[in-house]
Amino acid sequence: MDYQIAIFAAGCFWGIEAQFRKLKGVISTRVGYTGGNFPNPTYKDVCSHKTGHAEAVEVTFDPTIISYTDLIEIFWDIHDPTTLNRQGLDIGSQYRSAIFYLNEEQKKAAHNSRKRVEESKKYRNPIVTEIVPASEFWQAEEYHQQYLEKKRGRFSPSCNFI
Repeated sequence: MDYQIAIFAAGCFWGIEAQFRKLKGVISTRVGYTGGNFPNPTYKDVCSHKTGHAEAVEVTFDPTIISYTDLIEIFWDIHDPTTLNRQGLDIGSQYRSAIFYLNEEQKKAAHNSRKRVEESKKYRNPIVTEIVPASEFWQAEEYHQQYLEKKRGRFSPSCNFI
């Protein structure tokens, strides 16, 4: 199979991972850190606000079932792309909204989608989502992987998804 990868950041990675995992055509997910300048960061490192990384989810998907554009549309719906470096009670650059593209086709799709959302006036405030090239994706610690499934739906009040 020719699976593809998409990488998104939209606040607490637990919630966005759970949202993407339940989609038909999503093969797997893993949460981690990307977009920064510090090799192999830990959660503690990222929370120090010194690494530049965002909490992100890497989504492996089957494009014959769900398209990259479909994933982007869902991305816009599962968080507030108008708040800079915050989602709900989570504040800091690691909670920023970002689409990390892996090729020119993804870059174009992300920009086109953002333009459609902006033109739709769905949000009163301007969209602050970064659309940037993907850099190294560092997998988060095992206890973060599929966290909400492990906790059977219990989650931090600041992780405002689900």
